[in-house]
Amino acid sequence: MSLLLRRLGATAGTLLAVLVAVFVLVRLVPGDPVEVMLGERASGADRAQLVAQLGLDRSLPAQLVGYLHDLARLDLGQSLRYRVPVADLVAARLPATLQLAAAGLALALVLALPLGVAMAVRGSAPGGRLAAAFTLLGLALPSFWLGPLLVLVFAVQLGWLPVAGRESAASLVLPALTLAVGLAAVLARQLAANLSEALAADHVRTARAKGLAPAQVLWRHGVRNALLPVVTVFGLQLGALLGGAVITETVFAWPGLGALTVEAISARDYPLLQGCVLVIAGAYVLVNGLTELAYAWIDPRVRRP
Repeated sequence: MSLLLRRLGATAGTLLAVLVAVFVLVRLVPGDPVEVMLGERASGADRAQLVAQLGLDRSLPAQLVGYLHDLARLDLGQSLRYRVPVADLVAARLPATLQLAAAGLALALVLALPLGVAMAVRGSAPGGRLAAAFTLLGLALPSFWLGPLLVLVFAVQLGWLPVAGRESAASLVLPALTLAVGLAAVLARQLAANLSEALAADHVRTARAKGLAPAQVLWRHGVRNALLPVVTVFGLQLGALLGGAVITETVFAWPGLGALTVEAISARDYPLLQGCVLVIAGAYVLVNGLTELAYAWIDPRVRRP
């Protein structure tokens, strides 16, 4: 219970710090939302009226206090560009982001498990070297470069998959693969390191000496013990997966929260940008907190008194 209370307190403090930082930083970015909405030729009277209507004539601390007060009432404000509640826009785009993140996560796990096992078991054999080369390539390729490359090969040249959009299940393949490659590389390398250490333990050598089948030694005594530290890495990378979706959704015109964030930045839409960042940061912090709780539940040794 004490661990849960500490995590809740840390989560609330982290989210508050993120909100304040985003609130201040977005207002320091060059650009005027009033000019974006009215254009450069708008009269001074129209500009002054819109500034007062949006509450931008108040001081920055007053705006921050007002925003936090509204947020305490679960009011994310109204989008400056779309003139609709931010919560409605976020709710409409969030399912697409969750779908993409879930697909990328599932694909990353499917790739990471055999790659990690091959690196640990095969070692310097061709299979192990090939797996190591793939993970190294996955770590080196940024998503903003890998995405267009996949589009060029599988959509433009081969014509196997759609270029962009969310019209069918096939549209999910390329963006999910773009997200999955880097995550799979991280998880596979972590799994390989843990598995190599687990297979060298005394109880594994004893199991082999008793004549236990190699497959049972690998999965029962090796992989199961090696997966525990991967849980922490998995939680951290899952948060990064949501952040990486911003670039991937833009590349593939995926109508999710990441693309909405980019639109909010372009339009200097402060409330919308703050709402998007709040959801992304909240998901990141929540996943990390749940990961720590899961780790403590799986391994009681990490629980603090």
